[in-house]
Amino acid sequence: MFFFIGLAAILVLGAIFTYNNLIGSRNAVENAFGTIDVMLKKRYDLLPNLVEVAKTYMKHENEIFTNLASLRARATTASSTDEKVAIENQISGAMKNLMVSVENYPELKASEQFTMLQRSWNETEEQISAARRAYNASVTAYNNSVEKFPSNIFAGMFNFKRKEIFVIPETERQNVSAKALFNS
Repeated sequence: MFFFIGLAAILVLGAIFTYNNLIGSRNAVENAFGTIDVMLKKRYDLLPNLVEVAKTYMKHENEIFTNLASLRARATTASSTDEKVAIENQISGAMKNLMVSVENYPELKASEQFTMLQRSWNETEEQISAARRAYNASVTAYNNSVEKFPSNIFAGMFNFKRKEIFVIPETERQNVSAKALFNS
């Protein structure tokens, strides 16, 4: 009789421990994504300043500016994590196009204000990258909790679902040609 009571107590304590671990892991993922959101807000606030300075010099690049403004507006109203990720990838691509175009405007490259904004942009991008790494680490720990035995039993019972990590687009995984960079 005491054996069964002890066994039941161990199972209940194990269930409580596992459930609390799953909750803690899920909260860590949400916290990590919150950090990304903060960095993205910083990026969204910086973007109009960078664009305005560039516009002063780059009169003929309206398509780039229009695209960036549209993406920024969409990003600030995105409702799902997947939508935000997709838009963020598009913003990164659009910013690369802007930075390539900047090469054709020596007076813009020499502008102190543009240089300061570009440094701020680079710093923000590094912070976003670090936040994404932390997010991916939290998601991996959470997914391990959701998928490994015996916690996967409780995860299924309490409807804990696997989460997706940030991945870079295939185009950004390709090798960069140094020859192409120096020939442009």
